[in-house]
Amino acid sequence: MSKQTLQEMTETLKEMGEPGFRGKQVFSWLHRGAVSFDEMSDLSKPLREKLKTQCVITVPRVARKQVSRLDGTVKYLWELADGNCIETVLMQYHHGNTVCISSQVGCRMGCAFCASTIAGKVRDLTPAEMLDQVLFTQLDSGQEISNIVLMGIGEPMDNLDNVLRFLELVNSHDGMNIGMRHISLSTCGVIPGIRRLAELELQLTLSVSLHAPDSETRSRIMPVNRAFDVDDLFDACHRYFQKTGRRISFEYAMIDGINDSDWQADLIAKKLRGMPGHVNLIPLNDVVESPFKPSKRVAAFQKRLESHGLTATVRRSLGGDIDASCGQLRRKAMEEARKGEDSQ
Repeated sequence: MSKQTLQEMTETLKEMGEPGFRGKQVFSWLHRGAVSFDEMSDLSKPLREKLKTQCVITVPRVARKQVSRLDGTVKYLWELADGNCIETVLMQYHHGNTVCISSQVGCRMGCAFCASTIAGKVRDLTPAEMLDQVLFTQLDSGQEISNIVLMGIGEPMDNLDNVLRFLELVNSHDGMNIGMRHISLSTCGVIPGIRRLAELELQLTLSVSLHAPDSETRSRIMPVNRAFDVDDLFDACHRYFQKTGRRISFEYAMIDGINDSDWQADLIAKKLRGMPGHVNLIPLNDVVESPFKPSKRVAAFQKRLESHGLTATVRRSLGGDIDASCGQLRRKAMEEARKGEDSQ
C-alpha cells in the first residue's frame, strides 16, 4: 500500500466506500512510519479493521547496526519481509544528514572491485522498500534526513521503473518531502536509463560510476562496458547535459596500477571537454575477494585533473571502523549464515 501515490491511495479508499480525505490520512500515517493500522488514531475503528483485512504494512527489521566511533556514521543491515537483507548508510555532513540506500538485493553488474556484486542479483527492491530505508533510518537514528544518494547495493537504472516511483513518493509534499535537488542517482553506465532520465528532466544529480576513461581498462573492471562502451557513455552524458543543463558527477575509484595513470587523467579531461563535470575520486576499499588494491596516486591524479581545469575532489572516508563500504556487511552476514548451516 505504501508504494501508492497520494492520488492512488485516495482512489483506493474511495473504492472501499470511504470519503477521499481518508486517503490523505492513511498516506500521512504511512509516511510518518506507522507500522500498524491500529496506530492510525484519526481513522474509525471499523475502517482500521477493514484495512487490516485488505491491506498489509511491511516493515524492515534491523538485522544489524553499526555506529562509527570516529564520525557517527551508521550502517544498517535491514531484513526484508522475504528474509533478504540490504544495506543503508547514514552519513553526517556539515550540510545535513545523507542516507545512502540500496535499489536491489544484490547486483548483476559484476564490477570487479565491488563487494555488492559478489553473490549476484537476487531481486529488485520495490518503491516501498526503498522508501522504508529512508524513513526507518530516520526514525531509528533520530536524525532528520535531508539528502539521499542511490549508491548502495544494486544498479538503479536496472530497476528504473521502481526507482522513479520511489522518487515520486519521497518527493511528495504530503510525505517526506525531500526535494529532487537533494537526491543523487548513481549508475555504472546503463545508457538507456540515462537517456530516459534526460527526457524526464528531473532536478536530481546524475552520478556516473566511470572508474576508467578507456574501453580496455573499463571492460576489465566493469563488465557493463561490453554492453555500453565508455565512448558511447561519454556521448550519452554530453547529451544528458545538453538536455537538462545539469552537471554530472563522475565517480572514480582509484585502483593501484589499473586506472591511476596520468594519461588516463588526460583522457578524462579530453572526453569531458564541452560540459561541466565534477570528478569525485574514491580511495578504494580493500575487498578481500578482489585482487585490486587502493591506489597510492590519488593526490597526483587529482592534481593532473585540476591542471586541465576540471573540478576534482577526493571523497572523505567515513565509517572507517565499521563495515561502511557497500556490500560488506551483507556479505559478512551471508558468510556467517552459511557457516552456521555447514556446522549443523
